[in-house]
Amino acid sequence: MIGGYVLTGGPSQPAARAVVQGPASPDGALAASVTKALDGTVTIKAGGQARTLRWSELGVVVDPDELPHAARKAQSDDPVPGLAQLGALPVHLDRAAALEAISHLKATIDRAAIDAHLDLEARVIQADRPGLAIDVFAALDRVEAAARTGATEIELPVVELPARTTKSELGIDDISHVLGTFTTRFPVGDKDRNFNLKLAASKLNGVVLQPGVEWSFNGTVGDRTEKEGYKIAHVITAGEMVDGLAGGTCQISTTLFGASFFAGLDIVKTTSHSRPSVYVPMGLDATVVWPNTDLKMKNPYDFPVVIHYRVARGEAVVEILGKERPWDEIAFEREILEELPFESEERLDDEMALGTEAYDQLGFNGYTLTRFRKFYKDGKLDHTDKWKVVYKPVTEYVRRGTSESPDAKIPDGKEPHGPKPPKEGRGRIVQ
Repeated sequence: MIGGYVLTGGPSQPAARAVVQGPASPDGALAASVTKALDGTVTIKAGGQARTLRWSELGVVVDPDELPHAARKAQSDDPVPGLAQLGALPVHLDRAAALEAISHLKATIDRAAIDAHLDLEARVIQADRPGLAIDVFAALDRVEAAARTGATEIELPVVELPARTTKSELGIDDISHVLGTFTTRFPVGDKDRNFNLKLAASKLNGVVLQPGVEWSFNGTVGDRTEKEGYKIAHVITAGEMVDGLAGGTCQISTTLFGASFFAGLDIVKTTSHSRPSVYVPMGLDATVVWPNTDLKMKNPYDFPVVIHYRVARGEAVVEILGKERPWDEIAFEREILEELPFESEERLDDEMALGTEAYDQLGFNGYTLTRFRKFYKDGKLDHTDKWKVVYKPVTEYVRRGTSESPDAKIPDGKEPHGPKPPKEGRGRIVQ
């Protein structure tokens, strides 16, 4: 307390509060000058943004012991000449209060860095942007120095926060064209299988294939284990549809194979299923089994491409994105060379009523065919790839009831769902 007034400070209250006894005393005028000075505003700038605060909110305070000396030093007819200007006052910083104020500013001004990323839906590449952060402790010294000179603006020091991923590190600079696309469909009610589809597809979405580099499905997706989150669902094993871990993964590899086929990527290694799949034309499937049965491809272009995978609403959709491909059309064609009849196998069931039967699996003929990929430029055939594809006959399994018990099971009469035989030996799809 000095001559009837008290000085206080902090960011949440004025730094000087006058308690005046009697009108217009010199000490009262001094307190009023201090209050006016600390209630003055300053513009805080950082990172292209500006805030206006009172000096008192920034933790600027006045040393009461030095005020009489400051008052005597002033030259004017005023009782306390020039002391309404902050630079004429014996100021210093309440560092705890200032730290709180600057930390609040930091929370509203700092911005995080933005990593460069591929917007596959929009087919554009979003560039990286550095972030910034106020250097709090360097800012404390700058605020104190500005208060002592009565500055009207303070530029707080900031540090740049680099993005973790820059545009150059993405490894691709153009995703504006669809080189090839393919879609397969699945029943939305099979939740476990659909979960596997989405999990495997998530490992592939956004993968960049560099020019001339061989790429492996198994190498990217990894082992399909329960630890990785895969569930039990339908899978083809030795030509028979059974329940197995990670069932559905082959639909993901098949859909990717279809898109890569029409994108013109080199097919280094592919294996057809032991039986045709219901979700794809015969000759366009690609099975995968960890670790040896793999889908391997190579990017033949002089520019990188990226896989865009989407699994939703009963559809698995793949796009291969990059620069414009050099081919006007790429066509899939097949020619069936041989058809082999399937066999039928009986399974006796002592829990099913005598004289009844049910199909565990429908039979399907085997086929040997040639798969062609034809490349067209300026309306003319440029060159052709071809592969021999073999599907073994699928054995038909029929359960026959042997039980004479009145409580024996009666089959529901529903036949299992299986692939449909091709209507003709030749088939053609063009993109």
